[in-house]
Amino acid sequence: MSTIRVTVWNEFLHEARHEAIRAIYPEGIHGCIAGFLNAQEGITAGTATLREEQHGLTQEVLDNTDVLLWWGHMAHHEVSDEVVDRVYGRVMAGMGLVVLHSGHASKIFRKLCGTDSDALRWREANEKEILWVINPSHPIVQGLPEQFSLPHEEMYGEPFVIPKPEEIVFISWFEGGEVFRSGVTYKRGLGKVFYFRPGHETFPTFHDKNIQRVIINAVRWAQAPKEMPRVRLGENPDPLMPIRDMQENTLGKLGGYDAP
Repeated sequence: MSTIRVTVWNEFLHEARHEAIRAIYPEGIHGCIAGFLNAQEGITAGTATLREEQHGLTQEVLDNTDVLLWWGHMAHHEVSDEVVDRVYGRVMAGMGLVVLHSGHASKIFRKLCGTDSDALRWREANEKEILWVINPSHPIVQGLPEQFSLPHEEMYGEPFVIPKPEEIVFISWFEGGEVFRSGVTYKRGLGKVFYFRPGHETFPTFHDKNIQRVIINAVRWAQAPKEMPRVRLGENPDPLMPIRDMQENTLGKLGGYDAP
């Protein structure tokens, strides 16, 4: 079995600034996620953070990444457009992307969606969230119960301004009454994209075993096949077969009437 190469990207600002958050994630959110991914057979995970040179996402790093996980919240504007374009290019070429929690407002997710995906309702009230599996045959939900709950999370509520998803995997209900499409998928170019809502920094969400199972499954789902046909995008290729003289292909001769 070939190894899935994962890079977990995180701003790593909340953990550095707030002791209470650092107590929940002493190695950062990225370190927590990489830790449980590395415990899985067939997955190897590294990390990258905002303050690293090129945000840790050099072309070499991305070229050696099968699936990129993205967690961002307070510094979306600090991510350089050059790096966003680089990530975008890799997704279009087949790299998987898993966007977590407030990564919905990241430059890369907005670029891939083409909408203002920051438009939603939100509330921080430590309320209960129940995630319902509404696509039980999907690979991302394998090994999960039909629903599971988180005792405390930040609320996100509809309407969520995103393009119509190719698949809706989870819908969340919150204690205050709102609902939200908490797990949706897209295909962009040759790449697969999964957005997963839970993961507010002040709660131990990424220590939850069901949340970990979702992310592990999503990584396996999002990886590009190792043996894809080479698809040449943005090229002007030579024809595979001879083309008749363009004069013979005029509208008049093909259509059976005189061309103007």
